[in-house]
Amino acid sequence: MTTVRVSQEERTRAMRQRLLEATVACLVEYGWSGTSTTLVSQRAGVSRGAQLHHFPTKTDLVLAAVEHLAVLRRDELAQAAAALPEGPGRTRAVLAMLGEHFTSDVFVAALELWVAARADAQLLAALGPLERTTGRETHRLTVEMLDVDESRAGARELVQATLDLIRGLGLANTISDDRARRRRILDRWADVLDAELPRRTKEAG
Repeated sequence: MTTVRVSQEERTRAMRQRLLEATVACLVEYGWSGTSTTLVSQRAGVSRGAQLHHFPTKTDLVLAAVEHLAVLRRDELAQAAAALPEGPGRTRAVLAMLGEHFTSDVFVAALELWVAARADAQLLAALGPLERTTGRETHRLTVEMLDVDESRAGARELVQATLDLIRGLGLANTISDDRARRRRILDRWADVLDAELPRRTKEAG
């Protein structure tokens, strides 16, 4: 029987990954105020000593989780975009996919960090640049998914209004199950986009 040896570097990477994933899970389940380094280490199945070796403070852990979350959000969107159908109904499918993204656990975890960053200069300094990058990437991907001709007047604003609308619906969903209302709004917004959004090709809808 062949024994596969795992290098120290690989073990370290795997442990850090478990801790970051546990941080995201705790942010979703317990919120910012309820997330502690002790809770994260328990969730990750990592000893307190090992956790403190990698992330000595909650700030160290959360700052690393900020970057981890940014990557998760970009990857989640890109994978969902690749699975979208072509042809009639694509606009509504894009809105549904964005609606799912902005109500997902990854979005909820990011939201906890946004709220905490308002009163935490160090967290805000780390979160701000990553949020701007994520925002630009989300806008770019939405333009591609909807085949938008952004050289036309008003096109960029319609795309941004779409993202602002769906993000707002995601915020509403954190308080109560808002699926029925969100579905009706997005049905209507898809009609608006199909009528008003300039496309690069003739296919639309």
